[in-house]
Amino acid sequence: MKYRVVIMYTEIGCFVLCVTGWILVCSTMPTEYWNYSTVDSIVLTTSNYFSNLWKDCISDSTGVSDCKEFPSMLALELYIHVCRALIIIAIILGFFGAVLALVGMKCTKIGGSEIVNAKVTFAAGINYLVSGFCAMIAFSWYGNKIRAEFVDPNYKAQKFEIGAAVFVGWGGSSLLIVGGFVYSFFAGREGLGSGSKYPKKPGSNITTRTRRTYMLPPLTRDGGESRRTRASRDPYAQTARSLSRDPYAQAARSVSRDPYAQSARDAYV
Repeated sequence: MKYRVVIMYTEIGCFVLCVTGWILVCSTMPTEYWNYSTVDSIVLTTSNYFSNLWKDCISDSTGVSDCKEFPSMLALELYIHVCRALIIIAIILGFFGAVLALVGMKCTKIGGSEIVNAKVTFAAGINYLVSGFCAMIAFSWYGNKIRAEFVDPNYKAQKFEIGAAVFVGWGGSSLLIVGGFVYSFFAGREGLGSGSKYPKKPGSNITTRTRRTYMLPPLTRDGGESRRTRASRDPYAQTARSLSRDPYAQAARSVSRDPYAQSARDAYV
């Protein structure tokens, strides 16, 4: 199986994971069971208290429930405001991550080149990662607050336990983080790793050994160096060559070859 096909199926699996996690996080917003508490007054009457980030609710043994929104927004504790903001940010980032993933995945073929699609997919992975971390911080902070109040012996008010919505949020946040990490890893290695500013020049096919072979002197048939090569390395031969190029030496040679000069030399002798 080709590498591109493996990456394509990996992106599809991560997209399914991230969309599932985003839906789970969104489903916790209208869910009322972020925390709950049961109060038994008498045998036949039982009251259930539960609440979320927006309202408090109460129900009795007959199944009738009544909810009331928080009376004052400014009177709420800090962790309620922070959890609201983080959950809303996680939902928005998850939505934009899904849009970018649909544009940049290899199976959709909506974007441009492979490098551009990889960069878009990398942006989608970063959005999913940030969305998952925001949701995980919100649910963990809310759950830790409930746990701290429940185990505190000095806390005299009504104690609550962690509701189902927090556990669903933890699962959805984990899916977002895992899918976003895989998206960012593969897409970042393909999109950012190959985007060098200056392309590399192709290497030469001539190696050092080949270049040295070309620079060596020619060999004779028996494998030895030629006579001309040996003569070029002889210092006496180099001196004779330099003298042969001297104009005065050339003039003397030409005079010695003149027949009149030879006759005069013979007559003198």
